[in-house]
Amino acid sequence: MNERGKTLLSHRHPALYWLGVRWNRLKRRLQWVFDGETYATEKREEKFPCLVKRHSTRLLKKLGESEMRLQLNKVENLKLVAPCLNGIVIRPGESFSFCRLVGKPTAKRGFKEGMELSMGKAQSGIGGGICQMANLLNWLVLHSPLTSLERSSHSFDPFPDQNRSIPFGTGCAIFYNYVDFRFRNDTEQTLQLKLWMDEKELWGELLSDEEIYETYKIFEEDHEFVRKEGVFYRKNTICRKVMVRKEGGRFLRNEVVKKNFVRVMYEPEEFVEG
Repeated sequence: MNERGKTLLSHRHPALYWLGVRWNRLKRRLQWVFDGETYATEKREEKFPCLVKRHSTRLLKKLGESEMRLQLNKVENLKLVAPCLNGIVIRPGESFSFCRLVGKPTAKRGFKEGMELSMGKAQSGIGGGICQMANLLNWLVLHSPLTSLERSSHSFDPFPDQNRSIPFGTGCAIFYNYVDFRFRNDTEQTLQLKLWMDEKELWGELLSDEEIYETYKIFEEDHEFVRKEGVFYRKNTICRKVMVRKEGGRFLRNEVVKKNFVRVMYEPEEFVEG
């Protein structure tokens, strides 16, 4: 479904949709071979000494009328994803690819049906929910000097916020293998990801072998809900404040990270007429 609420041709004809999926997956495999990027593959168990950013997200949330079974399955899916990424080292000049490291989520590998956002709606699918890991990783990357190469957002907002702690629109969409999350280390430091789960939270740390010069604060501007021709949309601008890690946090600059404008699948309490 596009942002005007019209159903795409590929969504009306499943055969066309899956043909497009296979074609895009083939193009991605060719890109991995010929794009000239050096992809991070090494893992180290020992943690690097300098913490860049730590963050956690709740595993189980109330999402409209979604089945708790799908959320519990999501947790199991994340348990399979975490070891694929935990300890990965990104050296200077290396790129990180979520899909290359995690691989295709299949039932044969133990992945279960979780919630995924696809074809303009929330539905069940094998490997559903692993976007939560990509969301966490993107939040860590936003608080670092790493260079974002590829990040796709979901094309719609399915549920009202439930105790949101970070700005809307900082998440990632993942669909093996051509909807990927990729970033590159253009610094002189080597960085490392550490990931783990407890009973309630998914945790992540971005670490470095040497202290990073800058520190970052993510904030949003111009957040509002808009109604146009009977359709609701949500918009905001994600910004980043860059400061010196030492020197009392001396201000360096503000950066615009991303502008969001997506369709909303519920009626917000407050909105403006567009």
